[in-house]
Amino acid sequence: MKKKILILTFNYPPDLGAGSFKVAALVAALREIEPEAQIDVMTTSPNRYSVYDAEFLDYEQYKGLNVTRIRLPKHGGGILGQIKAFIYYAVKVSSKTRGNYNLVFATSSRLMTAVVGAFMSRKLRCSFYLDIRDIFPDTMASLLPGPLSTFFKPLLFGLERWVVSKAGTVNLVSEGFRDYFQSRYSGKRLTFFTNGIDDEFLVERTGQRSYRSNSSNRLLKILYAGNIGDGQGLHEIVPDLALQMKDELEFKIFGYGGRRDELLRRLNSQNILNVSIADPIHRSDLIRHYEEADVLFVHLADFEAFKKVLPSKIFEYAATGKPIWAGVSGYCSDFLKKEVSNCAIFHPGDVAGAIQVFSGLEIKCEPRLKFMHKFSRKQICYAMAQDILGLAREQKIF
Repeated sequence: MKKKILILTFNYPPDLGAGSFKVAALVAALREIEPEAQIDVMTTSPNRYSVYDAEFLDYEQYKGLNVTRIRLPKHGGGILGQIKAFIYYAVKVSSKTRGNYNLVFATSSRLMTAVVGAFMSRKLRCSFYLDIRDIFPDTMASLLPGPLSTFFKPLLFGLERWVVSKAGTVNLVSEGFRDYFQSRYSGKRLTFFTNGIDDEFLVERTGQRSYRSNSSNRLLKILYAGNIGDGQGLHEIVPDLALQMKDELEFKIFGYGGRRDELLRRLNSQNILNVSIADPIHRSDLIRHYEEADVLFVHLADFEAFKKVLPSKIFEYAATGKPIWAGVSGYCSDFLKKEVSNCAIFHPGDVAGAIQVFSGLEIKCEPRLKFMHKFSRKQICYAMAQDILGLAREQKIF
């Protein structure tokens, strides 16, 4: 009998985001390993950034692959808007999914896609493989004000327990999640297939430009690309860094999020002119900006929950060979120290510390070949696809 796999992901190309790129690579790996399998992807129309427009089809059909994109109702963002969008997605997935499936795979950062996956695996009476990209209850407990956190925390942890209990395997994208899950879900099979580097970044860049040693007055180009929200805390650190280092560097930021307006307000109030902010752009254009940058910047807010995470942006940055200026702590800090050369790490929010470590960077492009080989997305997703199919075979579903 033909194998059928249902894949649930809130983001899928041409949408932006780590989940989108990861699932695309995983689908390719599954099709390569099991070319006779039928894979059905249930996703949404591009929605990660409201300012990012991309052409897409509601339905795509290929040999062995169907992609269905659910058009979400417009909403104003925020928690209530996101809840509304996820409920709409869940209802549409349930109504559009018909027939027999051998396996449900769901990738989730905000827990809700995981809930849909658990529900669908139960409805379809098949195996469930869960990919967790963030510990959502933990994150929300850090981000929400006290009363809201007290109200939502038990509900979110309850949902998480239910979802994890339904999964045959739980994959965690960060080793920093290990203690959290092992302490709460003893005996649950855990895997650690991380995010990785997509093929378009696996190009050796050998330019050795160095501006620190020359006598020009050129400002160093510092680039950040990604979300601009509470979790990144750019509004808390970029204005002060830019102001204190106005004679040395300029920031170029590509992104969108709930704290973008606050960041702009702080920049304008202090008349800071060496920071520019642009909307998210397509990856092919972003790569060009990476190549033009001198240093790549990443920052996570100083929350307990973020000491466990490993941002997918780290892999992309490291593959460029450019110096990395990172305001991170916990597991991400340990990972960078172990795996990534020419990386200056400071405690989140510490402006003085950031300025101090910046002086230790070598402003040059030096390929990190060992890192690129170790964290190739194609290799990681190929191994993950084998594990997914292995779970199904162990349970004698295929």
